[in-house]
Amino acid sequence: MSTSSVSPNEPLPGEPSLHETLNAQTAKIPWSELQRPFASGAVFELAKGNDLVKVAVALAEDDAATISPLVESNAMLKVEDERAQQWAQDDTVLWCVVVAPYVLVQEPE
Repeated sequence: MSTSSVSPNEPLPGEPSLHETLNAQTAKIPWSELQRPFASGAVFELAKGNDLVKVAVALAEDDAATISPLVESNAMLKVEDERAQQWAQDDTVLWCVVVAPYVLVQEPE
């Protein structure tokens, strides 16, 4: 009996990849719409110059080798109150992607 296995990180034939799925779910969102996830401590900012979708995929796959250096260099950090207040004043529009239970945001270039 032959068994065929598909890696958990690979899509089934004909299905979109995780990268394609998260890319399609990425949108520009005003900060005012992110208040609820921010209040629960789930919003993380990714510094400009980093690929939002690539990092979202790494987060979804629990890829510590990709995420740890970003956190250690403060290129990815939990949004603090001061930053949130700044964005609230301007109702800044951010690139956003949800990787439950987290929301990853990035200021547009």
